[in-house]
Amino acid sequence: MKNLYMKQKMFSIGEKFSIQNEEGQIVYKVEGSFFKIPKSFKMYDQDHRLIGTVTKEMFKLLPKFKIEIENEPTIRIEKGFTFFKDRYRIISKNVEVRGDWLDKNYEIYRDGKSIAKITQKWIAMTDTFEIKVIDEKYEHLTIMLVAAIDFVKDQQRAAASSASV
Repeated sequence: MKNLYMKQKMFSIGEKFSIQNEEGQIVYKVEGSFFKIPKSFKMYDQDHRLIGTVTKEMFKLLPKFKIEIENEPTIRIEKGFTFFKDRYRIISKNVEVRGDWLDKNYEIYRDGKSIAKITQKWIAMTDTFEIKVIDEKYEHLTIMLVAAIDFVKDQQRAAASSASV
């Protein structure tokens, strides 16, 4: 098992941030797009090898996001039509997220087996995700999915704030 940490609200236009291990060492870097359309981000390992990409799909009635990871089937996150609370679903053949992922406490399953647990922690006065990778062979999948979920939430916050102006 391995613990990794990602600070919340890291996504902003053109933002770059990192994911650290328990010793505070950078193990992944994320680079968001600035002027690029569609909006996307890429994740790299510590040797700057591309791990995967998350892209917001354009010209859709409701927001949809595509997650592409090397050696994995494409995963999609789609917003469902509701009148009250926002609802998103993850579309994948063998990956499932259980729990309240919009409120930062959830578990990731692959083929019915738990591979990671994500919880919100308060560390050094910041809101941080603690990512417990249970099955390390799915570490890239886990990190990309956690970052994608945070990206979806950030896009949701941005849309809500622009709608209220």
